[in-house]
Amino acid sequence: MSPPPTTPTDRPLVARRMNAGEQLRAEKKTHRLVQLLIGLTGYGTALALLVGSGLGASSWNVLAEGLAHRSGLSFGMATNLIALVVLMFWIPLRELPGLGTVLNVVLVGAAADVAAHLIPAPGTLVEQLTHYSLGLVMFAIFDALYLGARFGSGPRDGLMTGAIRVTGQPLWKVRTIIEVIVVAIGWVLGGTVGVGTLVLALAAGPLVQAFLRHTTVPLRVDSPAG
Repeated sequence: MSPPPTTPTDRPLVARRMNAGEQLRAEKKTHRLVQLLIGLTGYGTALALLVGSGLGASSWNVLAEGLAHRSGLSFGMATNLIALVVLMFWIPLRELPGLGTVLNVVLVGAAADVAAHLIPAPGTLVEQLTHYSLGLVMFAIFDALYLGARFGSGPRDGLMTGAIRVTGQPLWKVRTIIEVIVVAIGWVLGGTVGVGTLVLALAAGPLVQAFLRHTTVPLRVDSPAG
């Protein structure tokens, strides 16, 4: 007898790990690739909305700002250095890269730059709150979309998914702990923390967990015989 079909609430919060070859050989490639591209583009747009709102950058931006302040590196160089260090943590966590890892680096920043030029800057507090609220929801939705495509995660999300597999803790808890630690280190180093930074650090995990249940593409490898 074949196993019953999975429902969104039955699916694991972190999908079964696959190497790059398995990710490319798995079925539903067109669907997953489109979902990956939409997710990464939307994720970059969400970052532009959050930053443009002026209510507080993301935790990783705070860390990059603080590192740049203390080291004399440019913000971009500090961001790249952080990504490299985070990727080193993938080794003990046994996290596997893929197409999504590469495209994350290429597309998210490009989409954020384009969106920053196209989206008018908010002129009032109401507009700031609108930008931030929309950015927060989009951040969670599109993060879950690109992760759910199962082509591998970006450096920072890979730290989260690897920690979830190793610890067995729920996504919302792992994501929140990582965000709070990153914000704290960035603040100690001299990064700027706003109200929006704290809201994002506490809300990102639960929101991504809620959306990921519906965006993770089920594959044959998920079944015991797969």
